[in-house]
Amino acid sequence: MKAILCTRFGGPDDLELKDLPDPVAGPGEVLVAVKAAALNFFDTLIIAGKYQHKPPFPFSPAAEFAGVVESVGPGVTALSRGDRVLGHIGAGAARERVVANPERLIRLPDGLDFDHAAGLTVTYGTTLHALKDRAQLKPGETLAVLGAAGGTGLATIELGKLMGARVIACASSAEKLAFAREHGADEAINYVQEDLKDALRRVTDGKGVDVVYDPVGGPYAEPAVRALAWGGRFLVIGFAAGEIPKIPTNLVLLRSSAIVGVFWGAWAERNPQAHRANMADIARWCAEGKLSAHIHAVYPLEKTAEAIKALSDRKVMGKLLLRP
Repeated sequence: MKAILCTRFGGPDDLELKDLPDPVAGPGEVLVAVKAAALNFFDTLIIAGKYQHKPPFPFSPAAEFAGVVESVGPGVTALSRGDRVLGHIGAGAARERVVANPERLIRLPDGLDFDHAAGLTVTYGTTLHALKDRAQLKPGETLAVLGAAGGTGLATIELGKLMGARVIACASSAEKLAFAREHGADEAINYVQEDLKDALRRVTDGKGVDVVYDPVGGPYAEPAVRALAWGGRFLVIGFAAGEIPKIPTNLVLLRSSAIVGVFWGAWAERNPQAHRANMADIARWCAEGKLSAHIHAVYPLEKTAEAIKALSDRKVMGKLLLRP
């Protein structure tokens, strides 16, 4: 089978396309033929050795995928050959076949194609856990989304609207904000042109924001915390800006607010049944047309480096897919 391999830490051009022996499903494992794999911003970090998860060399990027079960190992009863599934394996999906634990796989509902299914797990899975399990977002609350045009930001807009929130999209260009509005955002703030704290106060009539979803970090985190309403929740998702912010803790004291960590991957490992329930809901909503799972572009496997460069250059709105 063909696979994209990272054999040493470096940039996208250091990745290699190789032919490997076909894998075999062992006891308790499932072999899946990958029809589409999805990239995320953390793939730019994982190949550079700058991410918290460092797989042993050689490894393939791409944490999530969709495909068809080719075989099951001894002891597997939940899935069968021919089942259509989506899955998440941390890293390793940029190849033609993957072996996975069946607990990491979700059977696809009718009407959900492989391309849209491939990119659901990381962005929508993280976001549903963040909004439902960590922030306990309620209908009628305000939700500010930083980095609103990226894959995670788009998922947050759509799930926030589905959960009854008023969604404020925050991004760095008019084009990205227009895209966010097309996908349901009620308000839009360009945080390059406008002070983020002041703008969030303005669009909430001085009350402040109930929930902030921040996958960006860097210079926008503290202004967003300063714009929280009484009892507001600031969700720490990631640090796409490259800088981990330092927040003065008196800010959360003064508004009885909370800074809430969202480590979705570890939560899913510790709570596999809850994770599977969340993903079953997400897959069903997507099949029903309630979530777009918007695809920015699809690349052949051999152009993985080009796709990762697009992620690094912040050119992507929605998801990038690889098609083996």
